[in-house]
Amino acid sequence: MSVTALPMGGGHTGPGSDFAADAAVPPMLKTSGPSLWRRAKNRLAAVAVVAAVAVTAIPLVSMIWTAVARGSQRLDLALFTNSMYGVVGQGGGLLHALTGTVLITAATATISVPLGLAAAIYLTEYGRGQLAALTRRAVDVMVSIPSIVAGLAAYALFSMILGPGTRSGLAGAVALSIIMVPVVVRSSEEVLAMVPGDLREAGLALGAPRYRVIRRIVLPTALPGLTSGAVLGVARIIGETAPLLLVAGFTDAMNYNLADGRMATLPVFIYSQWSSKGLDAAAYDQRAWAGALVLMALVVVLQVLARALPPQIAKLRRNR
Repeated sequence: MSVTALPMGGGHTGPGSDFAADAAVPPMLKTSGPSLWRRAKNRLAAVAVVAAVAVTAIPLVSMIWTAVARGSQRLDLALFTNSMYGVVGQGGGLLHALTGTVLITAATATISVPLGLAAAIYLTEYGRGQLAALTRRAVDVMVSIPSIVAGLAAYALFSMILGPGTRSGLAGAVALSIIMVPVVVRSSEEVLAMVPGDLREAGLALGAPRYRVIRRIVLPTALPGLTSGAVLGVARIIGETAPLLLVAGFTDAMNYNLADGRMATLPVFIYSQWSSKGLDAAAYDQRAWAGALVLMALVVVLQVLARALPPQIAKLRRNR
């Protein structure tokens, strides 16, 4: 006598069994796509995000539009080839302020980048214990101090060395360095920490001392990010007004000497033109808005460089 094996689950096979299985599933577990309420919530969230972006962009667009509309009225060759020496009405330019901005910013970067990079290397490669914790805490405090406090610190330092009332571009560079150094430390530390530890271990395993591993492996690998951080640090301080007004002062004449005499900068030039208007107020307004437009253009250029330079540097390193 032959015995026919029944399928597992003992029952019927075929279309009828599928219908019975579907009927056994509770209706709440059946998913036929997103519900109407879920789609409505998704649409509402998308509208809220777009509205938030639009509200955030309105002040920026308004500021750019106003600066371009008003600053372009005075954007001519004379603006970049003349200073304000002897000018009380129409005419004049911002050459002295643009020159001072370039000189003070270059001096600030010369001071800040090596100091910030050295501190970041210490914190990343050697920093252990209480000294490293104290250094990080000091950097956090320096990031949050008001810029006028940095100006007061530089003013006190130069007053002790050269006497009260000292004004110079070098003092302005020192004040801006107090602001820029913690920015460079923060960005450089993050970039150095992203270098794979395997590269360090490979160099040390070959017998190279740690300083040579840092110089020949870690720093070249992190160079694109370090460059971006330095450029962003310059963009952070190029528009500072309060410390420069306090320690660098203002002048209508050209000054190429950082260590001697007052030196004009673009932010202070804008403030001076706007707050100390002469008889022809319209001319002062036009120069102020033109200076604001030039300063905004410099910041935009620095932001573009901060994004464009790292890939190019990495590409050059790969092609070598």
